[in-house]
Amino acid sequence: MTAPAFAPETEERLALARQVADAVLFEGYVLYPYRASAAKNRLRWQFGVLVPPAWGAECEEHDFQHTECLMEPRAEASLAIEVRFLHARRRTVQRARPDGGFETVPELHLDDRVLVPWDEGAEERVELVAPVAQLTGEGVEFPFRKPAVEDTEPVLDATGRTVGRLVRRSAEVTGVVRLSASELDGPYRVLRLTAVVENTTPWTPPEGHAADRDAALPHSLVATHLLMALSNGSFLSMTDPPEWARGAVAACRNLHTWPVLAGEPGRADLVLSSPIILEDHPAIAPESLGALYDATEIDEILALRTAALTDAEKREARGTDARAAAVIDLADSMPAEVLERLHGAVRGLREITGEPDGFPDEFGVTRPDTPWWDPASDAGFDPEQDRVMVDGRPVGRGSRVELRPGLRHTDAQDLFLQGRTATVEAVLHDVDGAVHLAVTVDGDPGADIRREQGRYLYFQPDEVVVPEDPR
Repeated sequence: MTAPAFAPETEERLALARQVADAVLFEGYVLYPYRASAAKNRLRWQFGVLVPPAWGAECEEHDFQHTECLMEPRAEASLAIEVRFLHARRRTVQRARPDGGFETVPELHLDDRVLVPWDEGAEERVELVAPVAQLTGEGVEFPFRKPAVEDTEPVLDATGRTVGRLVRRSAEVTGVVRLSASELDGPYRVLRLTAVVENTTPWTPPEGHAADRDAALPHSLVATHLLMALSNGSFLSMTDPPEWARGAVAACRNLHTWPVLAGEPGRADLVLSSPIILEDHPAIAPESLGALYDATEIDEILALRTAALTDAEKREARGTDARAAAVIDLADSMPAEVLERLHGAVRGLREITGEPDGFPDEFGVTRPDTPWWDPASDAGFDPEQDRVMVDGRPVGRGSRVELRPGLRHTDAQDLFLQGRTATVEAVLHDVDGAVHLAVTVDGDPGADIRREQGRYLYFQPDEVVVPEDPR
């Protein structure tokens, strides 16, 4: 196995996939409101964290990822692998002293930002190429090492005077990539590819800090994921495989990661295996103007909320991280016509044949002749007077029932309500025609308050029985 720079054609194919991979890499890196002081930014690095083995034995996080997928390589095919992860850099803030030295401080105020301690993420890559023929049998492994680094950055005020400095320290991390392939039985030449990324850093928790995740993070591989490219051949979709391969796909083991086809739609020579489950050929929305590092949210909402932060909040966000500062600048400089592009988009259209059932409105959208719900139809329902048959008996407001919610288990509290008696407060009908019983549990000291506020528990008629003595 070698670790050269990728061939130009491989690099070109990977470039498109890296756009999505970057979103995986920085998912949750810094969350709105982009300030280090925000509670949700104090627990960092939620996805794809491969911890040192000694720490993995102490917690529920893992020191490895295990990917399996199917591929159909052709003659002389080679496999290019790119392991990508963030390496935590612990940043401290120091203020300049009159004697020319520096002292560590919890924050440093400047005109445009407030600098605070923060864990930055430095992007790391491990690149390697192996002929597919070498992967059979025992396979191959590629150990890697990222050394410890310490650097300083001067902090200047508006006049150019040095008022402090930022000190960044990263710890050494080591790991190994293990690749192997085995040919499957069948009429087609299909190989099961196994790719394992493991953190082998020989770090142990300090005495008395066995449960301190914060101490383990600088020695971890954060947001770890794989890009894998075949030079000649194709991968099979793990999400929607051909019928003949479904059994083999189901037999694949994927631990702490999931592989999907990546790159241009219609091609199958590239796979992204990430700790976040994606669909095949994931893509960044063309309306998105930049990374917001909070990809589970909607760009429009984030942009509007970010622009609405106070000046003091923006100063703190700008001092949190260069990436957070870029988000603030993006939101502040976004023209109205660009923001409008984020309001929504149609990704696909479906052809409808036959005569339309309804009529077009002023926007050209066909409306049905009758609405899916007619408010006037509610006139026939009365929650306080309606009755529903349970076990051949009419049940309505004031009836006592015994709760048997085990049919659905839609709420964890059902475990505590099994067999309890309750009083029906109302019989309700929803727009889909289903019937629900609003109840208060007998013996609940808060029942009177629930009645005043209309906050009931709800069950369907087949989740209750009428007790033998309904009194």
